[in-house]
Amino acid sequence: MTSSNAVELINVTKRFKGIQSGDVQAVDNITLTIQNGEFFSLLGPSGCGKSTTLRMIAGFEIPTSGEVKIMDQPMGDTPPHMRPVNMVFQSYALFPHMTIFDNVAFGLKMDGVDKGEIKTRVDSALNLVQLGGVGPRKPKQLSGGQQQRIALARALVKRPAVLLLDEPLGALDRKLRKAMQLELKHMQKTLGITFIYVTHDQEEAITMSDRIAVMRQGHVLQIGSPVEIYEAPNCKFVADFIGESNFLPGFVRDLETSRVRIEVDGQFSFNIPLPSFPLHNGQEVTIMVRPEKGTLSREISPNSDYSFVLGRILEVIYLGEDISYVVALSERLHAIIRSQNVNLSGLDNFKLGEEVYVRWAVNHLRILGEEN
Repeated sequence: MTSSNAVELINVTKRFKGIQSGDVQAVDNITLTIQNGEFFSLLGPSGCGKSTTLRMIAGFEIPTSGEVKIMDQPMGDTPPHMRPVNMVFQSYALFPHMTIFDNVAFGLKMDGVDKGEIKTRVDSALNLVQLGGVGPRKPKQLSGGQQQRIALARALVKRPAVLLLDEPLGALDRKLRKAMQLELKHMQKTLGITFIYVTHDQEEAITMSDRIAVMRQGHVLQIGSPVEIYEAPNCKFVADFIGESNFLPGFVRDLETSRVRIEVDGQFSFNIPLPSFPLHNGQEVTIMVRPEKGTLSREISPNSDYSFVLGRILEVIYLGEDISYVVALSERLHAIIRSQNVNLSGLDNFKLGEEVYVRWAVNHLRILGEEN
């Protein structure tokens, strides 16, 4: 019976020996499951442990403790070439003296695959990345984007159960990177291979992933779909790292059966739905709301589903398709409200220094939990 899980990490920890300051804990007791055929991203800032996690799956690093399973099989200290995975690096790692054909065929030749089978599989891999016919060329004759596709073809030609990608698009310019994101996602769905993708680019992760694990300091803070991670972050770090957020610090003042009143900056308060975690009166909390969730108006239209806060416009920032307004809610607290620029005279809607009401739907105001 085929397992529905491609990779499992069970209580995995990785420590490196430090030269002066003792051991460095790169990964701290991670447990996660990646399903067959899933595009799964490890997302976080530099030094959070995402590449170390990927290298443990590949076999380039062995966990200090815990277990890595691939296709239900414990890997232990199984070397990389004996695991049903292959890896694509940011640096491409192509052999400059070899032709493109020989670069892609290299792993198959090492495995002793028949020459006829090698040609069939290499041609198929090159066609898959839309570079059929470049086999006789050398890497230096290709652009950066084409070299990245060759590195991908070389990894796919061995038909791994799991493909590991360590920031493979980082060296490409923005336009090419965005095009490659869509190509990678389409390719992954066509092949049905499990992709595990490491990136520090939140837009990249949201664009391509079925699920995302957000990491910080060796911990996984949240795992979920792009929609879940963006719309319902479970802590301030995730909310801040994924997209742009307004953070409104406040205190719990009244707890009811289904709602709670949060007083913000001693100036105003919100009556919003209770979160899934417990609160107590007087507790200090942070409310998060995305810039595009708010709207501006000159009048109040009372409605229990919305909260209105009087503010003053400090900045108007024209972004082409959007307009961002920086609004002072008090002397110390500012919020960003982003409106889609569907009106050509949008810049004339609200003026610098004008008093306006910021309107937020109460179900868009989220009380954040504590970070792990």
